[in-house]
Formats: sequence, structure tokens, C-alpha cells
Amino acid sequence: MKHGRKARGVRLDQVAERCGVSISTVSRALSNSPGVRDDLRNHIIDTARAMNYPLLPSVVGRKVMLAASSVAMLDHARSQFTMYVLDGLAERARALGVELLTRPVACDADEVALLEEAAADEAITGCLFLTLDADEMLTRASGFAKPIVLVNGDDPAMRHSSVTPCNRSAAYLATSHLLSLGHRRILFLQRPGRRTIRRRLEGWQDAMRGADIDVDDLTVDVDDWLPELGEAAILSRIAAKADFTAVLAAGDSLAYGAMRALQQSGIDVPGQVSVMGIDDLPVSAFSSPPLTTIHVPMQEIGAAALGLLLDELDGADKPPRRIELACRLVLRESTGPVV
Repeated sequence: MKHGRKARGVRLDQVAERCGVSISTVSRALSNSPGVRDDLRNHIIDTARAMNYPLLPSVVGRKVMLAASSVAMLDHARSQFTMYVLDGLAERARALGVELLTRPVACDADEVALLEEAAADEAITGCLFLTLDADEMLTRASGFAKPIVLVNGDDPAMRHSSVTPCNRSAAYLATSHLLSLGHRRILFLQRPGRRTIRRRLEGWQDAMRGADIDVDDLTVDVDDWLPELGEAAILSRIAAKADFTAVLAAGDSLAYGAMRALQQSGIDVPGQVSVMGIDDLPVSAFSSPPLTTIHVPMQEIGAAALGLLLDELDGADKPPRRIELACRLVLRESTGPVV
């Protein structure tokens, strides 16, 4: 069980005082978190119920369907971000006693099948869509009776709740760092398509235009998140015109490729060109040079998404919500001042 919103002025600290325990103990008991004896948990739950503190129906033993892009699930070169989001989600599910049913999605038929399965199984409380925000999918799910939360995605029509990093501010923060070092010709290296990446593009544009810099010829697109594609794109740009002093990649994996391309071309990183990423994958601390990047709270995204889904099961008429988690700058050795 998980505590919901306060009713009739009853607060969590009042339940704790009545039971003679700490507020944290009450919170763990009501959320089915570990570390509370069964007899004490039952006493706290009974006391909270008697005081009219609203409680969610038990989620222990219930199921949540997790639908995820099959490409992101299977290909490690592209899926490190997904892997860490899944870690946070799975850890939270274990703590709450929730069973995750993972379903890969590769085509429209997969989307239809998983929605039908979720609708037919009464034990499934709702669905999490991981890295799935295609308009067709969202339209198909618009009449679904159970709650749906988008993980690392968003619904522009706000039909479903979602949890993402604050992508726009992440890219703005990265670009602002490069601008503070004197850079003006800052390439934005991206795989376009998903709305989450468009938010990163918009953050880069915000910072560049705020510094009165024309961005029309500074985007470089690739077809996938593979480092070798980032490498090829930057090599091509260097061959055409080496007119930049920094590269901001929309993901760390592309930044690795950008650094390789520069080094192959005899261009020092960061002595001549600075490179930044966004994500802060663990391997970024060990790249050559170690990558300056924006830390995205990947595990926290997964945990928050499950919490948001379960929070929608209390029966209250809540509008869909969009939660964005803050990101932070991680300074390493791949960026430096313009010489």
C-alpha cells in the first residue's frame, strides 16, 4: 500500500505520533517498502485507515506491463540509456512487490497485441511505455481504460502522464557552458525524430540565439545513435568545412564518435575543438579524453515512472501530469576555452 493525498487534515506525522514511530517508518509501511516488521506494518495500516488517512489498494502481487522499443531493448550500443532506466524501474518494482511484464514493440501489431493483453488481464494495473511516443501509438491507446505512463517520452496532447529528464534545460545548460568558454561555432550532433531529442535541439537553439548566434548551418544529423555514425558525420563536416570550435552531441554515444573523428583528423580535443555529450553514461568517465557531459538521472526516471503509475490507481480524478527531472553539468576533460 502507498499513502495518497491527505484528507480531512490528517497528516503523515499524525499517524506516526498515534503509532509511536517515526514518519519514515510510517512512509515505508504504507508504501510496502522493506525494513518494517509485518506486525508493525499491519498496525500502522490499521491506524491510518481508522484515522481516515487515504490508502491505495494493495499493489503487492499486481502486474504492470512494460512496453519498450525492441531496438532499445536488444542493441547494447544504443540501449545503455534504456538499461539504466530499466534498472531503476526494476529496483522500485521489487521494493513494492510489483511484477513487471516486459513486452518488446517492433511494429503496429505488437502495439495492438500488448494493449489487448493488458485490457484482458485483470491483474495488470496499468502500462509503462518506455521510449515509445509515436503519435499513432498514443492515439491507439487514447481510449485504454487503465492508466498509462510514458517513460522517457511525452504526449503533446497530454492524454497520458509522463516522466522525462528536462531535456530542453539539459541542452541549454550544456550550450551555456560552451559559450562561457568562448565558443560560438558550436555544432549540434543529433539523431532527429523523437520529441525528447527535439527538446534537446530546442535547448541548444535557446542558448545560441540568446547569444545572438545564427544556428542555421550548425546542425549535423545522423541516422542512429551508433558512435561510428557520429564519427562519419564529423569527418564529413571537417572535409567540407572545419568551421567549428565545439561539438555538442545529443547523446554521449555520438560524442564518442565525434572525438574519434577529430583525433583522426589531427585535431586536438579539447585544445582545438571541445566536445560535450548529454546523458553521462558510466563509460563517459573513461573515454579519451574523459567526456564533459550533462548527467541525466536515468535510474530515477524509471523509479519515478512506476511511482507515478501507482499514484494514479487511488481512484481520484487527477489530470495527466508531466514530470521532468533536473539534470546537472559534469565537468571532465573534453572541453576547454577557445584558443
